[in-house]
Amino acid sequence: MRFKKVLSVVDCHAEGESGKVIVGGVGQVPGKTMFDKKLHLEAHMDDIRKMVLFEPRGAVWHNANIVLPSNHPDADMGYVILESTEYPAMSGSNTMCVATVLLETGILPMREPVTNLILESPAGLIRVRCECSDGKVTSVRLVNQPAFCYHRDSNIEVPGLGTVRVDIVYGGMTYTMVEAADLGFAIDPSEARDLCEVGQMLKAAAAEQLAVEHPENPEIPGITNTQFMAPLRRENGQLVAKNCVVVSPGRCDRSPCGTGSSARLALLHARGVMKEGETLIHQSITGSKFTCTIDGLAKVGRYDAVIPAIAGQAWISGFYQMGMDPTDPYQTGFTVADTWMATV
Repeated sequence: MRFKKVLSVVDCHAEGESGKVIVGGVGQVPGKTMFDKKLHLEAHMDDIRKMVLFEPRGAVWHNANIVLPSNHPDADMGYVILESTEYPAMSGSNTMCVATVLLETGILPMREPVTNLILESPAGLIRVRCECSDGKVTSVRLVNQPAFCYHRDSNIEVPGLGTVRVDIVYGGMTYTMVEAADLGFAIDPSEARDLCEVGQMLKAAAAEQLAVEHPENPEIPGITNTQFMAPLRRENGQLVAKNCVVVSPGRCDRSPCGTGSSARLALLHARGVMKEGETLIHQSITGSKFTCTIDGLAKVGRYDAVIPAIAGQAWISGFYQMGMDPTDPYQTGFTVADTWMATV
């Protein structure tokens, strides 16, 4: 059979959240930095994202990453993140998948019991500590770029909901943060569809009513996600909480979400609830967990920021060659509004 394109893909997930890793078949991607490469892929090679993530080869809950050589002298490797509707600057769960695939497939050498990596994401350098045993990566701890609050305790008007109090926080992506109890949610799996529908409404209203612009890179997108936060509690001296991040076009993150967890650390610190060095055990709607720590403090432009560290585990679930038959009528896939909320 003659294919017009063949991609080498490693299927992987981090605490339940899909993060396919494309390790071959993409070819050269122009750009000095991973952010430059992200922009080029978005503008000129978006057929790859659509081929991998859209139906009939993908699904709304799938993510992907393209592993690429980095031009940064300190980086071991680079990667660009592909999601359903955008190319985010950063993703914690996807970073865990990339680090796990790089080591467990031998693309980069694994050293037991700990392998330290520096990976270049579109958001910048990400320092990663991988605990390894018998050829398996048992934990990935990443130090994210600084997270900070754009808006605190702001009221937005949401059709059908009225006035809702939100915080707008950057953690690698920009979040509309809302207390789940304020809208009657307990963050139970049975609420997932309602959370998605309300989350999309909140995000759209916040994006329309509250201006944000990243102070160091205005090309980073504005508000694209919503995070529902369950109450914080202390157990055995640690902070524990549940969350649900609603990812565009409208589905629940299966993990506690790395950038969402980073955003919550920034908000908890801004509220005076969490200090540098403290740890939050963050639980997702599926019950999976990330261990989240404020590693330090920083400034991003005029904003006070925290340096988040997020730890979890990823598992490889398959290896395959994804091919595109030149006679396939769905060269760049399709979406259907039953799960994608819209069609393309």
